[in-house]
Amino acid sequence: MRIGYFGGTINDGTIEEVIAEARDAEASGYSSYWAPQIFGHDALTVLAIVGREVPRIELGTSVVPTYPRHPMALAQQCLTVNASTGGRLCLGIGLSHQIVIEQMMGMSFDKPVRHMREYLDVLGPMSRGETVHADGEVYRVHGAVNVNGGSPFPIVVAALGPQMLKVAAERADGTITWCTGPKTLGEHTIPTIVAAAEAADRPAPRVVAALPVCVTSEVAAAHERAAEVFAIYGQLPSYRAMLDREGAAGPADIAIVGSAEEVVDRVGALAGIGVTDFAAVSFPGSPDEAHDTRDALAALIG
Repeated sequence: MRIGYFGGTINDGTIEEVIAEARDAEASGYSSYWAPQIFGHDALTVLAIVGREVPRIELGTSVVPTYPRHPMALAQQCLTVNASTGGRLCLGIGLSHQIVIEQMMGMSFDKPVRHMREYLDVLGPMSRGETVHADGEVYRVHGAVNVNGGSPFPIVVAALGPQMLKVAAERADGTITWCTGPKTLGEHTIPTIVAAAEAADRPAPRVVAALPVCVTSEVAAAHERAAEVFAIYGQLPSYRAMLDREGAAGPADIAIVGSAEEVVDRVGALAGIGVTDFAAVSFPGSPDEAHDTRDALAALIG
């Protein structure tokens, strides 16, 4: 299992601070650096810059919402990022949430599974440099993009329910999860996507699991902080469904918190259920906790 770092600087820091965060992740031995796409800097634009300054680490998005972006335009942007970074992009995409797409952006969130299926029917071939002829209900695309220096990029889909996991297995390279605990990963997410990939005669899917993590002796305080920092995710219906499946009252209940030994054991156990990549969302309450969390994860990186 590879250990990646889930960055947070992109939303409230400067581009220089994002570069520094990614550079530190690379120097610490992390295999990947994941940049969320929320309401701060544009993740793909920043990763194109980061890749010029930080030469080796894989660069991923977690995740780019699909509804506001035409798949042909997104393919063009990603091929450009790969031309800038030496082919190190892993594109994470997702639906976002109905409240964001409809109430904030004023767009339709109609038939999300159909949307993702047709979206990948365009984006998937274009990610490999192929010409697309797709005649769906929503996307009717005939064309290609030609980015000099671009190279194919893998796609992981933020898939939670069984239908979306099937789409990810059949049309993408895997899934990236958030607010999905180990019980749900082991009993639902991974068996579902693996079975769908096998049925479609597709390669074994990549499973990137992002979870909050903190090494601390103040466990109760860390859980309280997690409940506050990640509160919104317990209110969004898609994540709420995963937390309910886990039997968790909120995101704090799936945070990996405790001594260095406990954190190493709990993160390491994810490999045994089929997680291929762990993306650490560090939420320290002090510089000492940040240092200790980094050291504990380093034991898994080696």
